[in-house]
Amino acid sequence: MHDPAVRVDTTSQAPPYEQIRAQLAALIRTGRLTEGERLPTVRQLATDLGLAPGTVARAYRELESAKLIRTRRGAGTRVAALPPEPYPHDADQLNTLARDFTSTARALGADTEDILTAVRDALSPPPLPPPPTTERMAPRRPRRQSKPQT
Repeated sequence: MHDPAVRVDTTSQAPPYEQIRAQLAALIRTGRLTEGERLPTVRQLATDLGLAPGTVARAYRELESAKLIRTRRGAGTRVAALPPEPYPHDADQLNTLARDFTSTARALGADTEDILTAVRDALSPPPLPPPPTTERMAPRRPRRQSKPQT
């Protein structure tokens, strides 16, 4: 994990450990963090984020419980092998993402209706492209009928 892809929003209603857990889970499930990739140590990530090590340790424990990461003494903390089947719906992660989105949208001055409109727009399928234009073709001439043979 080279880029500090995890950030903590101090204005979010979600506790910092939950923000870390949700962000790392999303990075793993979307493949941005791959199997075997080493995560920062608890102490290093805590220092990078300006948090207590216990906060990061709690997030890591929850990720281990979900079998998304594994920690081995001497080998560090790494992304675990992912099962081939999709993960079940994670309501906690979804709620955290929704709270973070709402918090950010409100900070930008959006009201409830603006936020709901943005979510509806994001959920709507993209509009279909216009049908291809067809050039007007000259009318077809009627076929000549063959003369009946007598």
